[in-house]
Amino acid sequence: MCGRFGFFELSHFIEQLRQLELPFDEAPGFGYRQSWNIAPGSEIVTLFGDHRRYRLGMARWGLIPHWSKEMPKNRPINARAESLAVKPFFHHMLNRRHCIVSASGFYEWKPVADQRKEPWYIRRKDNRPMALAGLWDEWRPPGPPSLPLCSCTIVTTGANREMKPVHDRMPVILEEEEWSAWLDSSNRDAVQLLDPADDNVLDLWPVSTRVNNPRNDDPHCIERVAESAS
Repeated sequence: MCGRFGFFELSHFIEQLRQLELPFDEAPGFGYRQSWNIAPGSEIVTLFGDHRRYRLGMARWGLIPHWSKEMPKNRPINARAESLAVKPFFHHMLNRRHCIVSASGFYEWKPVADQRKEPWYIRRKDNRPMALAGLWDEWRPPGPPSLPLCSCTIVTTGANREMKPVHDRMPVILEEEEWSAWLDSSNRDAVQLLDPADDNVLDLWPVSTRVNNPRNDDPHCIERVAESAS
């Protein structure tokens, strides 16, 4: 599960793309702002893979499949890696439309005493932006001709050793050498990349419950606090 994340280092992500020689076009109207508390339904920075072309733009977090006749009530923010090939909602995109969602870190909620849940912030130890594996699609609303709406979902997998004390799932975090392989949706071996992050890649700590409210969106969201008693 990945239900909240932050992204506040676009320049670093673009520098990584240049170092990896992944040329990209910037989508018209690309508008980015720093955020420490991104909630489902938000417009998020996305690197779209489309037949060996890369496009940096915005997508709505919560997938709307192109075949939907109307705005669906269920707009998945996550897709389980283990069932992509069999779930009707996702399998048409598995070898068609891959993307990378850029993140500085993500949040997960750990059960603690009295049925409470304590938010934790998870980032890379090397402080590089995360590249989260995703799927995207383009949907046209019914009625008069209108601009297509791009949306996406983040692929999740089982937790690695560091994540397991907090949650049993985590987003798929791609290493730099895996970016182009995942973005190439014609690559039938891309599904082999959808595994947990290696151990010792992540750093994580408890944060304030103010992150529970998406209206709180500032650097204080990721500040470390004392861990609650289990």
